[in-house]
This record gives sequence, structure tokens and C-alpha cells, in this order.
Amino acid sequence: MKIGFLGLGNMGGPMAHNLIKAGHQLTVFDLSQAAVANLVEAGAGAAPSIAELARSDLELIITMLPAAQHVKSVYLGDDGLLAHVAPAVRLIDSSTIDPMSAREVASAAARNGNRMIDAPVSGGTGGATAGTLTFMVGGEQGDFDVALPVLQAMGKNIVHCGPAGNGQVAKVANNMLLGISMIGTAEAMNLGVSLGMDPKVLAGIINTSSGRCWSSDTYNPYPGVLDSAPASRGYSGGFGSDLMLKDLGLATEAAKQARQPVMLGALAQQLYQTFSSQGNGELDFSAIIKLYAGADNE
Repeated sequence: MKIGFLGLGNMGGPMAHNLIKAGHQLTVFDLSQAAVANLVEAGAGAAPSIAELARSDLELIITMLPAAQHVKSVYLGDDGLLAHVAPAVRLIDSSTIDPMSAREVASAAARNGNRMIDAPVSGGTGGATAGTLTFMVGGEQGDFDVALPVLQAMGKNIVHCGPAGNGQVAKVANNMLLGISMIGTAEAMNLGVSLGMDPKVLAGIINTSSGRCWSSDTYNPYPGVLDSAPASRGYSGGFGSDLMLKDLGLATEAAKQARQPVMLGALAQQLYQTFSSQGNGELDFSAIIKLYAGADNE
């Protein structure tokens, strides 16, 4: 398939590479010339602008952008995709944004004659590289069916979540729970160790008992418990605290618009805001354990 790919960052770059490996013809655009050059070396063509990419002979365009303002600018701007793309070209946005913005852009695409789905991902940079991402897809069933083979070149778990915007609903709900569970795990681990428990023994008990969760058994925030977790490499790599803060902000904003209480989600947002304001935004989100006084987690 002839595919345009816009946004070649830490997630988008590996995703684009996997599309090339799967035999698709790619035309790419990014503000980073180095990122573009990397994909060109792998076999992609390069477009000099968003407008030129939109006017290329394409069947599908995928975007992977940092935030809602970027998505709206790329799709709705005067020199954006919808101003130049042919009506028959299908669109997939894999950015993580709020559901309302996703639905706004999808409606604009529909008025332009373009079928669009939102397909945010979970799995991090490792999953993007390995092609094992989870895609949470919002849009019409027929559009999901058409996009499925393309998404399967980049991920292993592709889930249709319902109408437009529902992919983003699933993503913000999941990541809100992840942020909350990580704080709970950090609090429990710090309490147990403070009371004299060996962290590995405590984690082992939690992970075979009713407190078990992904934040504990796969991504434990206490240093030395899991060799594979960011906590055991100085909280480097992984999913940055500022990214978690962004996702918690999306969740609380969506909750406000839906008039739904997210009391723990709001508290988690405030804790990550505090952590980020202390200069820790680039550390993995499991480093939130550092907020707990006396935690031996240097």
C-alpha cells in the first residue's frame, strides 16, 4: 500500500520502519531532517512539506504527533492535510490526544470526504521497535477492517473500541489507571521497606497476593527488585514522567467535559505535577517513588 507517514519521533520512526519491512511504500515528513534521512535510507521517499505529502499519490496517511494542538494544526491548518489531500485517501491518527479533539478532527475529515480512525498505541518505544504495539482504535467498523492489515505490521493487539474518539477514551482511561497504580505501588513498597522488609521479598509477596498489578510485577518502582525495570537503571528510558503527566491531564480534562469524577486521577495528576516541577520530568514515571521521604531509591 502507498502510505504517507507524518511524525517520525521515538514512536513514529520505528513504526514507519516496520511498515517498510512489511512491504509498504512510504512517503514521510518530519521537521527533523535526521529522522527523515533515517527513513529514506531504509527505503522511504521524502516529502518537503505537509502539503506536498498530502498531494502525493497515497492511499493512506498515518500521523504520530506530540499533542492535540499539533494534530489540529497538521490536519486543520491552511497548509494542513485536509486542505490538500484527495477525498479518497484514508487517515489514521496514532497520537495520544483527548477524545473531543479526536472527534473534532474526524468530523472535519468526514466533511472533506476522508475516512478516518483514531488509533493511539500502548507498548512504548520497545513495542514500537519490535512491532508489538497495542492499538486502541476508534471509528467505523468498515474503516477498522480496512486499516487492520496495516496496523498489524506495527502491532500485535489491535482492538476496535467503538466510534470515533473511543480509541483515545481507552488510552486515557488505561493510562490514568496506570499512573494511579504506580503511585500505589510506590507507596506500598516504600512503607514496607521503611518497616524493615526486604524489597524483593515484599514485591514477591505482593506479586502472588491480592495487591498484584503490572506496576508491581513487571515495572516495580523500587531499585533492584526487577533488573529489567527502569528503577534498576536510575529510572532512565521507559515512559517519562512528563508523558504520564500529559496523559493524566488528558484524562482529567476529558472527565471534566463528561462531568465524571476522577478523584484519584486528579490526585495522581497533582503528584506527577509536583514531581515534574522538581525537575524530574525526564525520569521514568516509576521514579514517582522519590516523592516519598526516606525512600532509599537513589
